[in-house]
Amino acid sequence: MDRRHIHIPTRLGLLHVVLTGSGHPIVMWPSLLMDAALWDAQVDYFAGDFLTIAVDPPGHGRSSRLGRPFTFDECAACVVDILDQLGLPRTHFLGNSWGAMIGGTFAAEFPDRIESAILMNGTASSAPLAQRTQYRMLLMTIRILGGIRPPLTGSVVRAFLGPTTERTRPQVVRQVLDVARRNDPASLVHAVRSVVIDRPDQRDLFSSITCPTLVVGGREDRTFPVPELQVMADAIPGSQLVVLDGAAHLAAAEVPDEVNRLVGAFLADRAATSG
Repeated sequence: MDRRHIHIPTRLGLLHVVLTGSGHPIVMWPSLLMDAALWDAQVDYFAGDFLTIAVDPPGHGRSSRLGRPFTFDECAACVVDILDQLGLPRTHFLGNSWGAMIGGTFAAEFPDRIESAILMNGTASSAPLAQRTQYRMLLMTIRILGGIRPPLTGSVVRAFLGPTTERTRPQVVRQVLDVARRNDPASLVHAVRSVVIDRPDQRDLFSSITCPTLVVGGREDRTFPVPELQVMADAIPGSQLVVLDGAAHLAAAEVPDEVNRLVGAFLADRAATSG
């Protein structure tokens, strides 16, 4: 199926999006360090029935470089910019980590623009002191090395992938490292500061979400372990939490068939309910 690559002007610069298929839209926003390709298996699976809109987030992939830090409110407003540019009133939203945080922000702040939210491997909590300290060290190392280079590559694998993927899915390890290495270092510094170090506590905000919401976690996720996902799910009224075995922080790439079945069933339930 043909994939259309376009750039859309937003308040955080030009965002590169990949449009595939037709029908009800699904905006797909990936994790920090990743680009739209994280969702390749989901695009292939859902584009027969939906318009998939896979986003290179600010400062990543083919999107504009970042010249400053940003807020989650600005990222959620970028989703509105994308919908407005495409003439779409509403969308389903599928987000991973950074994308899950933005999906929750978007659902809470723009309830008239969202049909449902699938929030994967995310959090609603601010970063604890140990994590902020760890990522400040990461930023210093990125500046010194000029990007994601050894020995940082080992840290990326440990943060994003679990032992099952490290042992049995070498192609996923290669994909993650290839994408992470391509990031613009200056943009990455702004993004890491905004998404991790300065991340707000969003539990109160997420308590206002009214759309159907599925929260998905990986049992081997070292970055946002299952108890943290449970806190996020508890903050969202009526949300459902599902934990996937054999997956860590990038479940969409690690166990794509399971993710596709889970998301497909969730969307089918929404269609049946609304129909």
